[in-house]
Amino acid sequence: MRENYCLQAALVCLGMLCHSQAFATERRSHLRPSFHGHHEKGKEGQVLQRSKRGWVWNQFFVIEEYTGPDPVLVGRLHSDIDSGDGNIKYILSGEGAGTIFVIDDKSGNIHATKTLDREERAQYTLMAQAVDRDTNRPLEPPSEFIVKVQDINDNPPEFLHETYHANVPERSNVGTSVIQVTASDADDPTYGNSAKLVYSILEGQPYFSVEAQTGIIRTALPNMDREAKEEYHVVIQAKDMGGHMGGLSGTTKVTITLTDVNDNPPKFPQSVYQMSVSEAAVPGEEVGRVKAKDPDIGENGLVTYNIVDGDGMELFEITTDYETQEGVVKLKKPVDFETKRAYSLKVEAANVHIDPKFISNGPFKDTVTVKIAVEDADEPPMFLAPSYIHEVQENAAAGTVVGRVHAKDPDAANSPIRYSIDRHTDLDRFFTINPEDGFIKTTKPLDREETAWLNISVFAAEIHNRHQEAKVPVAIRVLDVNDNAPKFAAPYEGFICESDQTKPLSNQPIVTISADDKDDTANGPRFIFSLPPEIIHNPNFTVRDNRDNTAGVYARRGGFSRQKQDLYLLPIVISDGGIPPMSSTNTLTIKVCGCDVHGGLLSCNAEAYILNAGLSTGALIAILACIVILLVIVVLFVTLRRQKKEPLIVFEEEDVRENIITYDDEGGGEEDTEAFDIATLQNPDGINGFIPRKDIKPEYQYMPRPGLRPAPNSVDVDDFINTRIQEADNDPTAPPYDSIQIYGYEGRGSVAGSLSSLESATTDSDLNYDYLQNWGPRFKKLADLYGSKDTFDDDS
Repeated sequence: MRENYCLQAALVCLGMLCHSQAFATERRSHLRPSFHGHHEKGKEGQVLQRSKRGWVWNQFFVIEEYTGPDPVLVGRLHSDIDSGDGNIKYILSGEGAGTIFVIDDKSGNIHATKTLDREERAQYTLMAQAVDRDTNRPLEPPSEFIVKVQDINDNPPEFLHETYHANVPERSNVGTSVIQVTASDADDPTYGNSAKLVYSILEGQPYFSVEAQTGIIRTALPNMDREAKEEYHVVIQAKDMGGHMGGLSGTTKVTITLTDVNDNPPKFPQSVYQMSVSEAAVPGEEVGRVKAKDPDIGENGLVTYNIVDGDGMELFEITTDYETQEGVVKLKKPVDFETKRAYSLKVEAANVHIDPKFISNGPFKDTVTVKIAVEDADEPPMFLAPSYIHEVQENAAAGTVVGRVHAKDPDAANSPIRYSIDRHTDLDRFFTINPEDGFIKTTKPLDREETAWLNISVFAAEIHNRHQEAKVPVAIRVLDVNDNAPKFAAPYEGFICESDQTKPLSNQPIVTISADDKDDTANGPRFIFSLPPEIIHNPNFTVRDNRDNTAGVYARRGGFSRQKQDLYLLPIVISDGGIPPMSSTNTLTIKVCGCDVHGGLLSCNAEAYILNAGLSTGALIAILACIVILLVIVVLFVTLRRQKKEPLIVFEEEDVRENIITYDDEGGGEEDTEAFDIATLQNPDGINGFIPRKDIKPEYQYMPRPGLRPAPNSVDVDDFINTRIQEADNDPTAPPYDSIQIYGYEGRGSVAGSLSSLESATTDSDLNYDYLQNWGPRFKKLADLYGSKDTFDDDS
């Protein structure tokens, strides 16, 4: 610190000395006598006068960061016209005038009153002028000059970032560029070496180096291995003054990470892997895992696994789990403990991506032996065949053997087997099976025509472990037996035209017939058609077998007549080709019909033929018309009889409204107590305090007396009706329910008085009833009753 102060004082003195010499030089070189000049004659004889500047200067210098006790003398201003008598006054204006820079108005000395920093401001522009002290009259025009702040080395170098991060591949060659760091110095680069920087490495050797002038960091050692050390911390220094003593410096930290390359092959940590698998395992089940270690990372550490050799290559497979980088050994086909109990595999692990630069480090793969032991398991029984097909004759007696299924326990224990039929496949229970030997038998005769094939399933389970069972399909074919006789394929019907006996017979068949047999083709066709033996010499018709499972029916004679016989029933025997053959007799209907000259059918009805012989078509129509007219007359007669029973005019005596009773008398008033019981018009609440409800059914039930019910077979209708009326009259629960309707009661708690006119004659009323006179004759009686009283009062 003390040395720095001494150096700073020396620089200030040196600066002042330099400025003084420069000022003196400038003054000696440029000052001229003020207000002196020469006259020149113009073109027209005008005298021109040119004034010369009395004092001239260019610039002053002041050193920055001066911390002395006295203001720094920047320079001195002096004019040629200044004789030293004090009549001239020097004035300073411009940037920092009066605050940073002050001037002695008599001597012209300029001082800096504050410490200047070139990094904040490098120069100041000022104006100087000499004026008369008394009048302030300018003696010379103002002149501009510059004060420059001279730099000193007061700013250390600074890096653009406090820390840097860089990557470089491992095993890079020496001199590989890693990163460039850059520092800056705020000092003036044009003055001295204050801003001249030199880079050096403080930490990180001998792995890295830095170029002194550019700041580029490079690798310094070959074959740096990421797997040995991945991250390095390097400290770089930047020093000004060209790196010489006394220069200022700054540092930064650089973190350099070695990136991975594929320079390591995968390696199994052991030479043999032991695994086991149960013989009950299904294909696709995992057996075990192997893993080869590769210190590389990312895609450089990806490993794939393959089975390259071994006696279990057909039974096992291996896949790669890229998340865990493991090889997963899986079962490819089922294994059998009883067949083979151990397998051996040779598994190879290899890198997926190989860098050609490091191929000499290879080979980038490794192999390992995997031994797999097969474990015994309690396996279900195994049928000797995957499926069975058996045959049985239809109509075979119950208990007939259909066939046998056979299963065995594949385990060494060879447990006994028990057989059973899956009843979901044999709902009709056609079969049964011997649980010990597996023989399948029928339980009832089978009909091939109903079901030609029957499919069932048979279970085989170990006796000691019922959960271990196997299932096999069994198809049973029902063989055909000739047990169905052939029949007509359709309900055939033949037609023959009536003709005389002299007409020649036709060679065309009356009808061609065929047969159908439900049995199999072996027991069906060929069909043989014939007439029964008893009518083999039928005089009317004959049957000719066409030997193609069809036959034609021909007429043996002519002259068929509908009047003699219009319908013939011809029995035909049909036999099949089964062993033994089956036959049936079928009846063919042949009708005798009327035909036209071309042989076309006209009519096959014998009655129609007879009617045509006796009555014409017109006569038949007339008969039908008469019948229709008679029916219409009967209907009209019945209708008129009903209308007479219900007359159109309803007489007054027989009016349906005769239940309305008209009374001509007006009654005896309130004092008439003999006409009816007035108590029925009173409020029932005043009697027993209970108002009956008429909208619900009574709670008690009436049980009719059985003695009043007539006998069901009674023919006495009068007794039956009287009995029903008596039951209804005595049944209080039968609707409608009897109740007393009260019309004189106006309700409980009414504020208004009674509106009844029964007591109006005994009360004084101020109402005027004269308007009743205008209501017409119907209200004349009321007008006389109420209006006469008012008239009488007026007369009295």
